[in-house]
Amino acid sequence: MKEKIKEILEKEIRPALQRDGGDLEFVEVDKEGKVKVRLTGSCHGCPFAQMTMKNGIERILKERVPEVTEVVAVNL
Repeated sequence: MKEKIKEILEKEIRPALQRDGGDLEFVEVDKEGKVKVRLTGSCHGCPFAQMTMKNGIERILKERVPEVTEVVAVNL
């Protein structure tokens, strides 16, 4: 599951974020299917970041990897 998530993030989601000056880093996925990512670039602190997380990143990952239950942003 981890490799599939990383592949989707790398090939489908990151390029779209990078076009707008943002980016994300995969942090981990836990045994309950919660995916943790770090938003960087213009995504970090953006007022639309939460909407991007839920309506974009989380939706895509849940569609492609049914084991994903949630996607959250973390600051490390």
